[in-house]
Formats: sequence, C-alpha cells, structure tokens
Amino acid sequence: MSVVLKAKAKRKNIFKLSATFLGSQNSKVAESLFPVSKTILRSCNQLTMVQLSLRWLRLAAGNLLLVLSVLVFAKAFFPYKPFLQGLAQHADYHDGGDTPAPAQFEKIVFMLVDALRSDFVFGEHSGFEYTQSLIRSGVAIPFTAHATSPTITMPKIKALTTGSIPGFLDLILNFAESDTTSTLATQDNWLAQIKQSGKKLIMFGDDTWLKLFPGIFERTDGTVSFFVSDFTEVDNNVTRHVAPELQQPDWDTMILHYLGLDHIGHKTGPRSQHMIPKQHEMDGIVKQVYQAIETEAHLKDTLFVLVGDHGMNDGGGHGGSSSGETSAALVFMSPKLKALEPTFAAPAVPKDEFTYYRRIEQSDVAPTLTTLLGLPIPKNNLGLFIQDFLPLWDVKDQVKILNTNGRELSRLISASYSDFDRLLGEGKCNGKTGQLDKLACIWHSAVLSSLPSEQMRLFSTFSTECQDILTSAATNYDTDSMLIAIIIGTISLVLFATVWVVDGIPGSALYKLLFWALSLSYSGMMIASSYVEEEQQYWYWAASGWGIILLIRELQRGETGSKSMILLVLLRLTRRWNQTGQKHAGAPDITNTFLTNNPTILWALVFFSYTDMFFRLKRNLDTKHSVLVGPVMSISPVVVSMLFKLSMAALDTRELIPSYLMDLADGFAAISVVTQAQLVFSIILLIGTYLVFVRNSGMSGVKVSPLKKLQPFHDLLTVFIATQSRLTNIPLIWFFNVMLLLLDDMKLDSLLQITLTVITMQHVSFFALGNSNAISSVDLSNAYNGVSGFNVGVVGILTFLSLKPIGLWASRTQE
Repeated sequence: MSVVLKAKAKRKNIFKLSATFLGSQNSKVAESLFPVSKTILRSCNQLTMVQLSLRWLRLAAGNLLLVLSVLVFAKAFFPYKPFLQGLAQHADYHDGGDTPAPAQFEKIVFMLVDALRSDFVFGEHSGFEYTQSLIRSGVAIPFTAHATSPTITMPKIKALTTGSIPGFLDLILNFAESDTTSTLATQDNWLAQIKQSGKKLIMFGDDTWLKLFPGIFERTDGTVSFFVSDFTEVDNNVTRHVAPELQQPDWDTMILHYLGLDHIGHKTGPRSQHMIPKQHEMDGIVKQVYQAIETEAHLKDTLFVLVGDHGMNDGGGHGGSSSGETSAALVFMSPKLKALEPTFAAPAVPKDEFTYYRRIEQSDVAPTLTTLLGLPIPKNNLGLFIQDFLPLWDVKDQVKILNTNGRELSRLISASYSDFDRLLGEGKCNGKTGQLDKLACIWHSAVLSSLPSEQMRLFSTFSTECQDILTSAATNYDTDSMLIAIIIGTISLVLFATVWVVDGIPGSALYKLLFWALSLSYSGMMIASSYVEEEQQYWYWAASGWGIILLIRELQRGETGSKSMILLVLLRLTRRWNQTGQKHAGAPDITNTFLTNNPTILWALVFFSYTDMFFRLKRNLDTKHSVLVGPVMSISPVVVSMLFKLSMAALDTRELIPSYLMDLADGFAAISVVTQAQLVFSIILLIGTYLVFVRNSGMSGVKVSPLKKLQPFHDLLTVFIATQSRLTNIPLIWFFNVMLLLLDDMKLDSLLQITLTVITMQHVSFFALGNSNAISSVDLSNAYNGVSGFNVGVVGILTFLSLKPIGLWASRTQE
C-alpha cells in the first residue's frame, strides 16, 4: 500500500511542476519539459508495477511456506507408529507343552461411564452408595486408573482394550464421528480375543465402539456421544436393554457405555445439581447388574467392571492433563473376589486431590482382563498385569502370569530394537551398562532363578522396565522434521519482514517498537508449556498495558482520559469474569462466586444486555418507507434469543432462574429448545438476507452509507454470539460492546494503533469467555443449539462459531 501511495505522490509532484512551467511566460521551456515529465511518469508507473509484483510475490511465497511449515510439523508431531499385526496366540508366549494360567471368569460385563472421575465413585459426597458398600464388603476391588493425555473417549477406549498408548492424532479422529480410519479391526484387543475364542459380545451405548470394533458384536444399540444437550434419553437407551439381556444366557461379554454424566459435565460442570442424581442412577445400574450376577446361574462366573474413560476438570471439560481429567474410577466386582480378603474403606480419603486407593495405568486393564478370562494378552499391549489379583491362582501360575506379561512386552522391545534378540540369545549377563543390556540381564536372572518369589520380583521388574522404554518410544516425535518445519517457518517470517522493511508501514517509531515487542515476547513465551497453558495472563497484561498507553495518548491530546480509564476498569472486570487456564481453573471468579449465587442480578444483567442489543439493531435497521420494519426486525431476534436462553436454563440450570421467571420458563416448555434455536437462527438469516438483497442493494429506496451497511451485521452477530454463549457470559458481551464504543471514540489514527488494538482485544475476548489452549475448554454445550441429532458438519460449524466469532466481532474497533 505504501508503494502505491509513494508513486501517487511522485506523480502529483510532477504534475504540479509541469503546470507551474506551463503557466509561466516561458511556455517553450514548459512545453519542452512536459514530454520529459510524461517519460518520468511512465518510468514511475513501471517501477511501481515492479515493486508491487515483488511485494505480492514475497507475500505469496511467505504464505505458501507458512502452510508447508505447518504440514511438515504436523507430520512430525503425528508420526505413524507401527504395530504388530494379527491376534496373539497362547503359543506366542508359552514354550512346548506349557499351558497358560487357567481362567477365573467365563463372562464379563464392562460398564463404562463416560467422564467417571475417581471422586465421583470413591469420594465422601459420591452418589455411588451401593458401589461403596460392595467395596466395604470385600467383593469389589477399587483403583484410580491414570488416563494419559489426550483424555478423550476414543483414545481412552483404545488404551483400555488394546493396552497401547494412543497419540494426539486420535484426539482429532475422536471428533470425526463418521471417521473409519481409526478402527481397531486390524489391531489386537481383548474384544477380538473373546470373539476369536468363539464367544459372543453385545454392546449398548456410545457408537464409538461400533466404529472401533466393526463386526465384533452380535447385538448392538448405539447412541451418538457428542449430542451433549441430552442427559436422559442417551442413558435410558442403554438401560432399557440391561434387564432383558441379564436374563439371556447367549452372550459372554456385555459392553455398556453411559454418556449422560459426561454430558452433564460439559453442560453444567461437575458441581451441577444434575450430577448426584445421575450418579445415583448409575449406581442403580451397578446394583441391578451385581444382584443378577449373585442370583442368575448363568452369570455366576461373571466379572463386572465399572470404569471411567477419563475424568473432568472443574469446568466439566476434558482432553488435557490436569489431575481431575486424568484420574478415572475403576472397580472390579465379583463374589469370587471375596477370596482375596481385601480391606478397603469407602468412602475413602484421597492421597492427593483425586488419587484414591492404588493408582494404576489404564493400559494395565487389557492384560489383566485377558488373563482373568484365560485369553492371550494383546500383541501391542504396554500394560502390566494388576498384581492385586495374583492370589486367585497358585504360586506356579502366578509366576507363569508374570512371565507371560514379560514375554509379550519383550516381543515389542525386539520389534523396536533389533539388538535385543541377540542380547537375549546370549543367555547370560554381559556386564555392559546399556539399557537393553540391563533388561536382558534381568530376564536371564529371572529365568535362571529357582525361587518363585524371586522370579516374580524379577519378571515384574523386567515388565516395568519394558513399559518405561516402550512408553517413551511411543511418545517420541520426529524432531528433525520439526526443526525443518521451524526453519521453513522462519524463512516465511523473513519474507513477511522484508515487506515491512522495504515498503514500510506508516506509524510512529513508538508503535512500531510496541508491535515488535508484542510479537517477539509472545513468540518467546510459546517456548514454555506452562506459558502456553496460562497464555491468558499474557494477553490480560498486554491489554492493560495497551490501555495505559491509550490513556497517555488521550492526556497528551488535552483530553480527560476518561475513556481509557473506563476501558481499564472494564478490562479488569473482564479478567475476573471467568477463571481459565490450568493453575486457576475453578478458582473463585465473578461467574461462579457471584452470579450463580445471585440469579436476580444475573437476569437483570442479561435483560439489560439484550435491551442494548435491541436499541442498537433498531438504530441501524430503521427504514424511511416503513415505521414497522425496523422495530419488528430489531425486537424479534432479541426476544426469541432471550426466551431461548431462559428455556435452556430451565432444562439445564434451574437454580439460575429466579422464582418470578419460573412460570414464564415453564410456559415455553411446550416448544422444544431445538425449535426455539432454529427460530433464532432463521430470523437472523432472514434479516441478513434482507440487508444484502433489499436495503443494501438500493431496492428499498433508502440510501445507506457504506458504514451503515456493515453496522447491522455486527449487531446481528452480537445476538448470535449471545445465543451461542453460556448464560453467565451474556453480560460480558455487553462489556465488549462498551469497550468497542470507547475505542471508536478514541479515533485511532494509524494502522499500527488499530492493529495492536485488534490483536489484544481478540485474544482478551477469547480467554475472558472461559476458553483456553486446552482441548478440555472447548464448550460443546452450545454446539447442538437447533440440532435434533448429530450432524458432523453442522455441529462442527456451530462449535467453531461458538469459539471464533467473538474474535471477528472484536475486530471492529474503528468506525
């Protein structure tokens, strides 16, 4: 842009020079100079075109290299991890006529409650009273199962069934409900082992199991896991099968996957009024299943497992690595377990925030279940047999079980490190200190030992060491490719910087210095993971600093500085509205400690915010040819949106509705919230269509300025954002509107001032609404507004629009 401006200035000066000479008495001299000026103009035009071509070439190359950098980095960050093909056989782990340890159970009921955090079952305020009674009576063995990040359903099901450690690529596939590339049809797992042994499996619940294990189940009834607005039907659809199936003797494995508790967490958090009733409901299913095991003859050799795939954080989300997200409940139940003579207190006191009883890895479930069922351990398992169950066998079989676990892990070590087979073949300790040498020495010592207790100790040590090595290898990333990606990205940055240096950017040296300081400090901060987790603190600090600079700018202009001071106060309130990040998530904030305890004040703020939206729309939608069109178009989306939020609160968070609004909320219960949301979106779409094709095109007969054409779209976007936001965040949107008005009044007069303002406001607004860099902060509670069933395209768009439009909306900082 600066190149063009400079060229225009040159042409203007040349024309002035020519006109001066032509107007002088010396017309001959002027006439002789005019062709020269035309030649200079042509040269300037040619120079300008060359400069513009080079500028656009640099920008295009920079953008292409930026995309290439991201792709190369993604390939390195999501590496393909090879795995052993086929299903394991007992012969893989036993020599000659050696036989595996006998099965302890013939059937299994595997009940997975989504997001079942450890304290939900084991804590003092748990709703699982019957389950706790089983723990106290000694027929249930409890654990806290550690779920590695990413704490998302699909990767955790893979960990529970294969014993492997899924990567972050599985996190992405988890959101693609129609994805088939993540199937476990070619990977060994305990379901496939059960199927191979000629037994029958049935499944009811989350249809993720159907995608992961195609063709495994005899009978199924799947439900969509991402429809988070549903707390009840999604579980009733599972429960209605439980009683009839418990009477049927024709199955050997029953999978139950309940989603309602996870949906409550996403929608209203772990302290919701819906949480304890849902826990009581799940505890009732435990009671129903366990009593059937006690009374039904065909279920007497049945193992009942209650497990969570992951936990949740204080906001109800998951996907990250906080203690709440990685601590899931795990309980093994059977009358046979009484023989182990366990002594556990229930409810229990945690060792730390969420660690109850013994802590194990989720991957340990796979080898434990297959051994209890008398099946081969899955080939790609990284888990360890849970030794609490060893006393179910005699000493000889106990050694055999730990030996088998070690053999399975050693096969993976051999597949990853070719030298390991040679070290094992030497049959003795070679005295070397390498990691693999030590591992081989432990194995030789265990094999040569004649004491069962010593063998068990050494086999256990060997398996633990193997697990550590393989776990580290499973999370190794292609650092060389990552480095190449960084270099490509740096070249892209240099190309962009040359545009700045060569063409120049208008603005004072101070604002250029601030821009570079913001960019470089932000880049440096991203190196440390703790800064990434708490990025909101950086932007809150940057916004406050920028507000102070704007205050100084106002004072230097002889103004009172009131606009900047109000902006700073609003930024402070915005910062305290929602606590986010990792360290302070769940800490006291305005939403949780004030608004939720004062619903009258909350709804007063909500009503005021919607009233402000109405007047903004009315001012910008007024038409001269009709006194009704403007007010009707202004009030309809606002009223319908506010009633929709009232109806949603009546369904999800009735405690946030004052008594005087309860009758109104119940009066609209006859209209489904899906229909209400669709009505809001339809009205916004119709008004937008009118603006594009009628008013702004001139068909209405009303002349509208370019700024006036854009303003109503911003106001409609405000209503849409309110509809897609949590109820407690709607007043915050009004704060943002006030801040934008203040920034408009400041008349930012340079591109750099506007750029710095837009960058800081976009990030502040994103984090202030409760978002963070953790996948667990993605708010799915409004991703299903207006959707009656799961649709990956619609839900994906609504999820994106629930996160991103506030940044686009905040970009309007200058009229």
